Amino acid sequence: MKREYLIALGIFIFVSVVLFAMLTIFIAPSAARAMLPVSGDLDAQTLSVAKGLYCPVCPGVPLDVCDTQACVQWRALIKQKLSQGESPSQIQDYFVQQYGERVLGAPRAQGLNVLVYALPALVVAAGAAILYLFAQRRLNRTTSDLAPAPIANEYRSRIERELKENE
Repeated sequence: MKREYLIALGIFIFVSVVLFAMLTIFIAPSAARAMLPVSGDLDAQTLSVAKGLYCPVCPGVPLDVCDTQACVQWRALIKQKLSQGESPSQIQDYFVQQYGERVLGAPRAQGLNVLVYALPALVVAAGAAILYLFAQRRLNRTTSDLAPAPIANEYRSRIERELKENE
């Protein structure tokens, strides 16, 4: 029984590591790419930075496509800061300081926010481990049901005696 739990723990750890590695490989580089300055004209750079920020008035609307007066002003501020030589990450930090992390498309992977990224991986890993334990118990129960039930000694001796009488 302890062996089953060790195997389930191994499955949990393996799946957690694989999913965390996938998160690190696929999500972190895309976040880093969003922070790099975009080559080209100032308007393209402004829109690139605005894609990573969200409208303070319209929930769930990226800053680059929103037409509210606040978003127009924010894009103008981004353009001004870019022309002054600030990097996209500095501009994003400015907006986070002014309005909080709600202006970001996704929470930063820092501090307790790492749980937002790691929790789904841990849940999937725990599910895999639980599924393994369930399948293992089900398999053990099925094989024990197929095995013949042991016959008590008095019945065995009676059967043997009756078989000898019939011969």
